[in-house]
Formats: sequence, C-alpha cells, structure tokens
Amino acid sequence: MMDDLRDRLRRTRRVTTPWNADETRGITGIRLDELLAHWAGGYDWDVHERRIHALPWVAVSAGLRVIHQRSADPGAPVVVLLHGWPDSVLRFERVLPLLADVHVVVPALPGFPFAAPLTAPGMSAGRIAEVVADGLAELGYPRYTVSGGDVGGTVAEVLAGEHPDRVAALHLTNVAPQRALTADPAKLAPDAAAYLGRAARWFRSEGGYIAEQSTRPNTLAVALGDSPAGLAAWIAEKLESWSGASAFTLDDLLTWVTAYWVTGTIGTSFATYTEPVALPDRIETPTVLSIFPDDIKPEPRSYAEAFLNVREYREHPVGGHFAAWEQPEAYVRDLRRAVELGGQSS
Repeated sequence: MMDDLRDRLRRTRRVTTPWNADETRGITGIRLDELLAHWAGGYDWDVHERRIHALPWVAVSAGLRVIHQRSADPGAPVVVLLHGWPDSVLRFERVLPLLADVHVVVPALPGFPFAAPLTAPGMSAGRIAEVVADGLAELGYPRYTVSGGDVGGTVAEVLAGEHPDRVAALHLTNVAPQRALTADPAKLAPDAAAYLGRAARWFRSEGGYIAEQSTRPNTLAVALGDSPAGLAAWIAEKLESWSGASAFTLDDLLTWVTAYWVTGTIGTSFATYTEPVALPDRIETPTVLSIFPDDIKPEPRSYAEAFLNVREYREHPVGGHFAAWEQPEAYVRDLRRAVELGGQSS
C-alpha cells in the first residue's frame, strides 16, 4: 500500500493555474509541493499506524468500531466523542489522556477512516446516530454525555432528539449547519437573523466542496480516491484554513490524509453530505456550546438558543474547527461542564 502510494506521488503530474500562489483560491503550489515531497520521502506512516492501532479499539455487533477507554471506576460518567469531516477519531487523540477518570467512547463513524466496512448505502447522519446508539447499548451504557462538532455535532443533535432518555447532556462546537438552510429569519432574534446572512455568504464563498460532495459524490470520489496529490490538496486545505495558526505539523496533516488513503474512505465519507437528515425542531437536552474564533462560521448564542437548550455559551480566545485537537485542555473543561449539567460527576 505505501510503496504504491510513494510511486504515485513520484509520478504526480502537477497542474498549474493562474492563481497558484493565491491561498484564497485553495492550497498553494508551494504548500502542496512541500506536503507531497514529505509524503514521498521523510514521512513514516508505520510509526503513526502503530500508535493508532495501540488505541483501545473494540468492535461491537452493531457494525461499529470504537475506541473504548475505560475508567478505573466502574461507576464513572460516560462521554461519547463524535468526529466530523474531513477528519476521523484522530481528532480526539489529544483529549484521551485528559479523560482517564471517565469512560470514553470514540466511534469511528460509518464511512470514515478506521470504521467497519459499510454494508448498506444511505448512511445519513440519522442512520449513523442509530448505529452509535445501538453500539453504546451493547457496551452497557444506558446514559451518557455526547460531545462533537461538524458531522459529529449533527449526529449528536439527532441522538439527543431521538433518545432524550439516554443523552444526559450535549457538548457541541457548532449548531448543525443544515439548520441554517431552513431557519426562518422572521422567527429569530435580530443577531441570529443576521447570522443567517453571514452563513449564506460563507456558503457562497467557501461552500463549493459541499455542493460537489452532496450532488456528485461518485465523480469526486474517483478524482480523490485515485490521486494522492488530489486527496492531499482537498483535505489539507480544509485542515489548515479551518484551524488556528500552526495547529498541524506536516506529519499531523499527512497522518490525517493518509488515514483516508489507506482505508479508501474518501468516497464513503461523503454520505452525510449526500443523504438528507431530519433534525428535531428543538432539543431540550442541557447543552454547552464551545465557540472558537478560527472556526468556519461561529454562531451567536441567540441563534443556538433557537434550537438548543444552551445552558452555557463559552467563547474561547484561540482555536478553530478541530478544537479537541487544537485546544484539548479548553475542550475538556467545557466537556466536563456538560457532564456536570447532565447530572453526572467526574
């Protein structure tokens, strides 16, 4: 697998554009050259693969693979961490050592790196929520706090809406983005309605990838699944532009990209963009919303409160879309507050 990857990288046919140095038009040629040279030369996937395999993986019969880090205390609270796109369970590597006193479950979401192979099409965020719920029940966890963002945040909202008896609290880094497409500005507070305008501008200027992944996933999957250079450009641009400064080293970026390459999951990871999801109009589960300034479109509190029972709204001075990786201590502090609000202790 890695020999084939390096061979493909050495034979990359570089494509130049009139905007090769303009980072507002996507990854720059210089940055892509740097990534591809390191991927073909100094990067050692074996080191990272051994670390990932050493995590406490468990397979459950619900067709789910999870990292299951148990606390020494059998009665400790349970937290469920849900990743998004274009990442994987690796988003939470840095918070795992900070959560030794609670039971932690990190599902590899179906269709994403390290997940069990998909057995059926139509893996929407709603279906993923049911797979996660079934897996947690099999692990013997009747009640838990759910934390996540991006796709994982949408799955978390569905979980809370469908299983309010199981989800004690939510810790989110964003409101499900699908809500911005259907929300009625006339029913929102003025700053929440203004946020819809900002979100719409973001979708027009930055959301082209959503349009392609949601409408033509087959076509895009061929380009990215056959070309490591294309995959690196597609994913690394998002990882860097959606995060704070210096959030990722070259090895970090390439490990997150390689996870998609070796598992062949870039095409299946598009399912949550392609398949529709039904969200509850409002969720009453106690919620902590963590806002990080470098995230793609941080929501004001009034907007979040239209859909969620926001008990605490925490704004942070640094951090972005991958906050659990970028700012693990701050992320865990907010998560622990959600655990407390859910009537558990840690």
